[in-house]
Amino acid sequence: MTRPTFSRDELVAAFATFEQTVARAGETKDWDAWVEHYTDDVEYIEHAAGTMRGKDQVRTWIRATMSVFPGSYMTAFPARWTVIDEPTARVICELDNPMRDPGDGTIISATNISIVTYAGDGKWCRQEDVYNPLRFLNAALKWCRKAEELGTLDEEAAAWYRKHGQPAGAAS
Repeated sequence: MTRPTFSRDELVAAFATFEQTVARAGETKDWDAWVEHYTDDVEYIEHAAGTMRGKDQVRTWIRATMSVFPGSYMTAFPARWTVIDEPTARVICELDNPMRDPGDGTIISATNISIVTYAGDGKWCRQEDVYNPLRFLNAALKWCRKAEELGTLDEEAAAWYRKHGQPAGAAS
């Protein structure tokens, strides 16, 4: 099967629109708008959660993930860098996942590599998120410690912190 080809300009424009929607979703928590940028049969590979097929599975996962700590405390998902790969219709990027200010201006985040494959008409047919889950765990623990120190640790985050505690060998 031959893959359609797309110009660099189309890939850049489609990804810019995708990023803008993701930024709005981070602000508004409207994850449905983000999911609409995928094809109906999208394959979404998330190394900790597994492989999802179709927008309904992706929507269910993102709503659940982003409605509880630590996901619900992530405020944005900006790309630090991107690579446009025209022959494969892919955009590869490093995404930052900063958490909200614990109360003193500290920025605590973790990054992941995302590989998204373009299908045309502003839609993406595949996404794979590659990351080390321990880095995300450590970022959340660091955020909890800082919020606890500042007296801003709310009950949702405190419950998560009590459950997950400090893993062996975790960095501060």
